[in-house]
Amino acid sequence: MEFQDDAFVLSARLHGDTGAVVELLTEQYGRRAAYVAGGASRKMKPFLQAGTKVMAEFRSRTSDQLGSARLEPMGEGPASLFDDPLALIGLNAAAAVAAGALPEREPHPGAFYAFEALMGAFAIAEIWPAIFVRYEAGLLETLGFGLDLSRCASTGEMDDLVWVSPRTGRAVSRTAGAPYADKLLRLPPFMLGAQAGLDEGDVNDGLALTGHFLEQYVFHALNKPLPPARVWMMERLQEAGRL
Repeated sequence: MEFQDDAFVLSARLHGDTGAVVELLTEQYGRRAAYVAGGASRKMKPFLQAGTKVMAEFRSRTSDQLGSARLEPMGEGPASLFDDPLALIGLNAAAAVAAGALPEREPHPGAFYAFEALMGAFAIAEIWPAIFVRYEAGLLETLGFGLDLSRCASTGEMDDLVWVSPRTGRAVSRTAGAPYADKLLRLPPFMLGAQAGLDEGDVNDGLALTGHFLEQYVFHALNKPLPPARVWMMERLQEAGRL
């Protein structure tokens, strides 16, 4: 099996004395692990950081075997974020969520494009946490667990949607949900449209919302918790007053 595709590095670990096993999110071929010869070298290590965009030439004898890859970096990658530790924490969290949630060898172009959009947003400190929420919502959708925020699950109304059912992932209006407010998840306005503003607490509500469904529908089925990198990101955002 051979292919060439754009990809983002999600993680890398040393393998043997000179190589590395690199986990990639490819555009057309999904999440792939590959052995990269020379991956332990000083020359290659900077290109194996999470978030680096590469052109990957992948080869394997069979479709289910660990293949090998030759990687060519594209652009400066995460180097532009080195002066922003919080953005780097967000990047590592995004890579960990993708690596943990996406099935290996299953094409999900939407996940690649969502990751690419988030990479572009990390340079804008004021907005990337909200884009992170949209990124996770996109992952849920591409995995078949998309949130239905189009209308109230109870009344069919399209206005004043302020909650989400933790069981169904469907929006609930203010009036219909009032008696059950303590059991519902808050729906921040920015998840309903790009024109909505971003108020204090909205990012926290958004991350709580996507985190609930990632945990319930994706990671629970894999007998895994949410990635520690994501938990660490929320703690640091809280400390920085960014939630």
